[in-house]
Amino acid sequence: MRIERLRNEQNVKINWVHFPLHPETPEQGQSIAELFAGRDLDLEAIHARMQALMDEEGLPYASRSHTFNSRLAQELAKWADTQPQGEQIHEALFKAYFVNGQNIADTAILLEIAAGVGLPVKEAKDVLVQRLFKGAVDEDWSRSRAYGISGVPTFVAGGYGVTGAQPYSTLVQFVEHVKQGRAS
Repeated sequence: MRIERLRNEQNVKINWVHFPLHPETPEQGQSIAELFAGRDLDLEAIHARMQALMDEEGLPYASRSHTFNSRLAQELAKWADTQPQGEQIHEALFKAYFVNGQNIADTAILLEIAAGVGLPVKEAKDVLVQRLFKGAVDEDWSRSRAYGISGVPTFVAGGYGVTGAQPYSTLVQFVEHVKQGRAS
């Protein structure tokens, strides 16, 4: 994954900050067509652009018919970041959502994903049922709003930001720019 590559090659620390992308989406999800209804968008062209970007970066990506509420997945991921090897959850959630089209608002699916990356399922279930990381994700959402983030992914460091699915070379330029700014 590009994030791991960036971490390893550029020696950067990655902190995931969650963002409320379409928080109004119902738990059962909604169709992509319904989500973008009335916006006069060419959904096939948008998908083709994203597919090309993902292919260029070697990332898996598939056409999705639905979007799902990501709030519980974000709470699970926030908890996973506190666990040994928990950072693997991010790639697993990405694949579940963007490749397999799974409903990441469904607790059973989230528990399967947690188990698949070796996280303790009982603890993961407690996190989801008791909403143990709700406050932490609320803080992330507030921070995202304060930064003015309007899309995902967004990379922020040193007062600068890059939004959207960017080529790896753009992320490297961003990191180098931030490092130069700190060295001055």
